Amino acid sequence: MHVARRMWRLVEPVHALIYFAPASLRATEDLGPSFWSRYVAQRAAPLGAVPSAVITAAFGGFAPDRIADALEGVTVTPGVALERRLRGIDAAVRELEGLPDAGWAQEAADLAWEASRACEDAGRVLGAANRALPRPADPHLALWQATTTLREHRGDGHLAALTVHGVSAVESHVLKVLAGESPERDLRLGRRLPDDGWEAAVARWTPAEAADLHAAVEDATDRAAATPWAALGPERTDRLAELLAPIADACWNVVPSPNPVGLTR
Repeated sequence: MHVARRMWRLVEPVHALIYFAPASLRATEDLGPSFWSRYVAQRAAPLGAVPSAVITAAFGGFAPDRIADALEGVTVTPGVALERRLRGIDAAVRELEGLPDAGWAQEAADLAWEASRACEDAGRVLGAANRALPRPADPHLALWQATTTLREHRGDGHLAALTVHGVSAVESHVLKVLAGESPERDLRLGRRLPDDGWEAAVARWTPAEAADLHAAVEDATDRAAATPWAALGPERTDRLAELLAPIADACWNVVPSPNPVGLTR
């Protein structure tokens, strides 16, 4: 397994805790009236006050009206949303069961933060916006912010890989479903993917062609996400993986599997 994929499987559930942990959901209720308003408010907050079209482009894979409608429901400024999401992850971690003994976060936070500092910014809008944020003082919050930067850096590269391979937003989700990574209903409803576009994408490839294209995109994504781990070096990357494994496992007690991200426990 490529090192970037191995590490993504460990950092993604830590980041995703913000969207699924009951304590986090309670702490961020005032961001907007719906799950999607709160999702957009938190994830787009590092970008500052930007038009919905910019958020749609940065997120990828969402219908423009899904983002526009969610953004209209956001009730706070990006600065407040940034504060709320740290409050939310703090509450989520404090309720999380299965974490290692005291002191688990410091070394992991230091290594993950160092890796996140090595992320390339060019063409990585969400990755760069998160990397520009200050390091939180508490180790568990610093660890969460570092994993968020790393996963957004990877996501930015994934969008570039899709573009290079000529895969549209709708088609990218069709590939995920055909690969057995995510439930079709969750993707189509959550992202408001149009029926006609979905059917056209399904008809575009044979199963073998879809599998080959999916593999090519994922390989390009892994290679584009390798820089932070090359900078950290094999030995310290292995150490971070060792530290993250029980943390990610604890997060999987809350994060659903399967999920729209396409990552399973």
